[in-house]
Amino acid sequence: MAHPPRLWVYRLGRYPPPVRQEDGLLGRAVGAMIRRTVRARFRNVYWRRPGPLGEGPFVFAANHHGWHDGYLMFHLVTALGVPSLDWIEEFGAFPLFEKVGGMPYPPGDPAARARTVRMTIRRMRSEGRSLVLFAEAVLHRPPDVLPFGRALELVASKVPGCRVVPVAIHYDMSLHERPEAFLALGEPLPSGPDSCGRARDEVARLLEATRAGLDGPWDVLAPGTPDVNERWDVRRAPGGSRFRSGRQQPPGDGS
Repeated sequence: MAHPPRLWVYRLGRYPPPVRQEDGLLGRAVGAMIRRTVRARFRNVYWRRPGPLGEGPFVFAANHHGWHDGYLMFHLVTALGVPSLDWIEEFGAFPLFEKVGGMPYPPGDPAARARTVRMTIRRMRSEGRSLVLFAEAVLHRPPDVLPFGRALELVASKVPGCRVVPVAIHYDMSLHERPEAFLALGEPLPSGPDSCGRARDEVARLLEATRAGLDGPWDVLAPGTPDVNERWDVRRAPGGSRFRSGRQQPPGDGS
């Protein structure tokens, strides 16, 4: 006898529905907006592809030095295939971020934050989701890494088998028209006493190594927009050979 379609089986409750970073049509629309933004704003986003992370769930503990950090971490967890939640202070301004894992974490509202923490723990236990956590708790200018907040230890200690993955995010604006972003992951750390201190120290170490090693090798995590001279180089156009020597030749003078 033929098996019923998988979707029908999901609706019967026989199997749990698959967990995806982008939830439904709206989630795919929000994900597409994030990708368009990153492609337009950056030259490229790079990462050092990690080895297998093993079994989750994880808390991806990252520094918070840039406005685009959340967008970059969306690319990271999507590339890893690790559906994750993300606490967002400005969630009320764009609640559709819920469709890509966003959860409200409004400043000045301890009760709402506590509800989000409890819901996060429940969903990590029941759905196997991980958590993107900007553990410094505030967006600030580089280069310092602030002490990590205790929410990291609380969540990790309440979710069986949870491990902490340090993530360093570095922005460089020098060689290209648009900035480049670099993401480096550390080895997963077991949760336990002083998870905050150990994760913070590892993020600081990764940042220092990243800044010293920008010349590579790096893999492209998300392609961006080439520089204007790369996109509009007349030397590549038909008849542009006369410009390739660095000196323009007059028309009709042998090109």
